[in-house]
Amino acid sequence: MGLIELIKDKFKKPEGRVEGVDKVTGKGKYAAEYEVKNMAYAVLVGSTVPAGSIQSILVDKAKEVEGVLDIITHLNKPIVPGLSTEEKIKEAKLGLPVFHTNKVYFKGQPIAMVIAETLEDATFAASLIETEYHKGSFSVDFDATKESVSLKPEGKERGSQDSWRNSQFIIDQQYNIKADVHNPMEMHATIAHWTGKDTLRLYDKNQGVNNVQKTFAKLWALPEKNIEVFSEFVGGGFGSGLRVWPHVLASIMASKQINRPVKLMLTRPQMFAGTGYRPASWQRIRLGSDGSGNLLGILHQAKNGTSVYENFNDGITRVSRLIYKLPNLKAEAAIVPLNLSTPTWMRGPGDCTGVFALESAVDELSYQLKMDPVELRLKNISLEKHPDSGLPWSTHFLDEGIRKGAKMIGWNSRKAIPKSSVDGDWYIGYGMAVGMWNAGRQEAKAAIIMHKDGSITVQTAMTDIGTGTGTGMQNIAHEITGISKNKINIELGNSTLPPAPSQGGSTGLSSVSGAVHDASNQLKVKLADYASSVNQNFKNAALENIILSDEGITLKDKSVIFVAYPELFEKNNLNEIRLEVSSKPGSEGEKYAFCSSAAHFCKVRVNKRTGKVKIEKLAVVGDGGKIINTQAAANQMSGAAVGGIGMTLMEENQIDAKLGTVIGNDLAGYHFAVNADAPIIEVEFINKPDPNINPSGAKGLGEVGIIGTAPAIANAIYNAIGLRMRDLPITPDKILLALNQR
Repeated sequence: MGLIELIKDKFKKPEGRVEGVDKVTGKGKYAAEYEVKNMAYAVLVGSTVPAGSIQSILVDKAKEVEGVLDIITHLNKPIVPGLSTEEKIKEAKLGLPVFHTNKVYFKGQPIAMVIAETLEDATFAASLIETEYHKGSFSVDFDATKESVSLKPEGKERGSQDSWRNSQFIIDQQYNIKADVHNPMEMHATIAHWTGKDTLRLYDKNQGVNNVQKTFAKLWALPEKNIEVFSEFVGGGFGSGLRVWPHVLASIMASKQINRPVKLMLTRPQMFAGTGYRPASWQRIRLGSDGSGNLLGILHQAKNGTSVYENFNDGITRVSRLIYKLPNLKAEAAIVPLNLSTPTWMRGPGDCTGVFALESAVDELSYQLKMDPVELRLKNISLEKHPDSGLPWSTHFLDEGIRKGAKMIGWNSRKAIPKSSVDGDWYIGYGMAVGMWNAGRQEAKAAIIMHKDGSITVQTAMTDIGTGTGTGMQNIAHEITGISKNKINIELGNSTLPPAPSQGGSTGLSSVSGAVHDASNQLKVKLADYASSVNQNFKNAALENIILSDEGITLKDKSVIFVAYPELFEKNNLNEIRLEVSSKPGSEGEKYAFCSSAAHFCKVRVNKRTGKVKIEKLAVVGDGGKIINTQAAANQMSGAAVGGIGMTLMEENQIDAKLGTVIGNDLAGYHFAVNADAPIIEVEFINKPDPNINPSGAKGLGEVGIIGTAPAIANAIYNAIGLRMRDLPITPDKILLALNQR
C-alpha cells in the first residue's frame, strides 16, 4: 500500500453507526443543544392539586424578578387559531389544551409558564407564583378504581365460550402490572422560533418530525411547508416521543408571545407527569386445553389506566389473537379514568402487557398438563395463518426461534419439578415465553443525491431514535449500488427532507428501506442513461447489468466499458444528480399477514434468604425478516430485553393515593435495570427475508425484543421456587413473603 493509499485509509470514515462519531464528539446536536441568537428561557409551573379548578393565580411577585419577560397563564396567552373556541379544542384532539382551561386534571399539570432572559431567572420567578384552587374530588389509585368500570367486548368473538367451559384442564387467574415510565436518557425539550409572522422553526425531541409539523400546521392554520422541525439526534424515546405533548405547544406560544426564540426543557419530575408512561393494568386469563395439550379456548379480560381528560386504550388483549390456534376466543376490555396525565405507547405497547398474562397462563397450563413448556407452545402456535384474519403468514419462523433458543439456554438442564435445583442459598430455575408483533410498513419517501466525486447522500425526514435506521439506510444503499460506505452520507430527522412516518411500532426501517432500495436502483438506471452520452453501450442497459463503483459506471461482463463520474457529469453539464422515490404498501396486505416474533429463554437464581432474583442467562432469538444491520439489530433486541428486566423486577411508578403525588419521580427514586441487573444477553436471528412485505425483506424488531421478556423471567422464577408470581414488579419482599407463607 502506497503513501496516498495509507493516508486515504487513515482518514476514511470508520465502520459502525453512521452517526456514532458525531454523537461521541458532541458534533451532533440534541434538541436542547442548538444555539439560537437572542434566545429566551421558559420554565413551567405545575398544579399543586390533582383535581379542581384555578380560582386565582398571582404572578405579580414573579414579574418583579429581573430578567422576566412575560408569564403565560390561561388568562394571558397568545391566540392559537386551532384552540380559539371550545368546539375547536374538541376538534383538535390534542389531549391537554395547555393554558386554554382553568380546570385541573392532575397534579403537576402546567398552569403557568415563566419566560425570562436566563434559565435561573425563570426558575426563581416560577417559584414565586401563587395559586388558589377550588379543589375537587380525585382518584389516582388504579386498583381501587378499576372495580367501578365495567368491561366491554373488544374485537370479534371467535367460536363459543360454552364449547370449552368444561375442558379437562383450565387456568383461570388474574395478573397485575404497575405503571412504568419511559425515562429516556435525553430530556424532552423544545426550542421554538418564529422566524417570521407565519413561519416557525422547531428543534424538538420527538420520534416523527412530520407528525409534529402536521400537528402545528393545523393548530396555527399554516401551510405545512411554513413549519420546519429538526429532530436529527434523539437520546432514546421508547414511545415517549410519538405524541405531541403540551410542552411543545407551550414553547411555541411563548415564542409567539415575546417574538423571540424560546427554549423549554422539562425536568425529570416534569417528564413523569408530562410525557406519558405505560399505564397500570389488570388482566384475567381463562385458558383451557384437552389432555393432549391442544388449546381449546381463551377468555382474556383487561383494564388499563387512562386520564380523566382523554381516553387511552393500550390494546392489551390484541396479542391473544395473534400467537396461538385458539378456536374459541373472547376478549373484553375497559379503561379506568384517573387524575393522572395521559399514558402513551411504551415499547411493545399493549402486547408487552398482554403477553405477560398470556404466557404466564400458558406456562401454568404446562405444569398442570405435565408437559414441557416448549412442547406445549410448538404444538399450538399458529404457523400457517393469522389466527384472527385467516390470511396466510408471508413468513413465520417462531418455531425455529424456539428450538434455537432452547439450545442457547441449555433447556435440557431444566428440572421439570419446581424447586428441585438448589445451589447453596440459591434456587435455580429456567423459563421461556414467546412474543409476536403485527409487522407492517407505511408510505415513506427517500432521496439520493450523487455528487461529482462519486459520493452520494441519502435523505429522509424519518428520525433515527437510536435504533440504527441511518446505518441501515447506508447498508441498503451500499448493497445495491456497490459504492463504498465511507462515500455514502445520511441525512435525516428534518421535516424539509422527503417525508416519512414516525419512528415507532417497528415500522421505521421496514417503511423507509423500500424507498432507499428503489432510489438506489433508479440511480443506477439514471447514471446509465447519462453515461450513454459518452458511450452508446449504456443506452437502455438492463438494471442487473449496471455496475457502480466509487470511481464510475461499467457494465456486467463488459468491464472494459467504463465511464468515470467526472466525465459523466461534465458531458451532461451536471452539478449533481437527485432522485426522490416514494415507497408504500400495495395489495400484499390483502393476500398475506405479516409478523415479527421472538423467543425468550431465561435462567435465574433466586436467593432463599434475601429474595433477590439474579438473571444468570437470557437468550433471545428474533425473526425480523432480513437483518440489514446485525450489530444494531442485536443492540435493539438486548436493549429491549433489559427494559423487560426492569419491567419484571423493579419498575413501578408509585403514586400517593391521598395526595395524588407521584413518588420517586427521578432517577434515584424510580428503579430500573442497570448493567448490574442484566447478564450479557445472547441474541440470534433467523435472518430470512420476507419477500412480500417490502423490497428489502426487513420486518422490524423494535417491539419483539421486549415482548416475552417479563413472562420468561416470571416463569423461570416459578421453576426455581415453585411459587407463581402474577403481579409485576416481582420485588424481593414479595418473594420473601411468598416463601415464608408457604
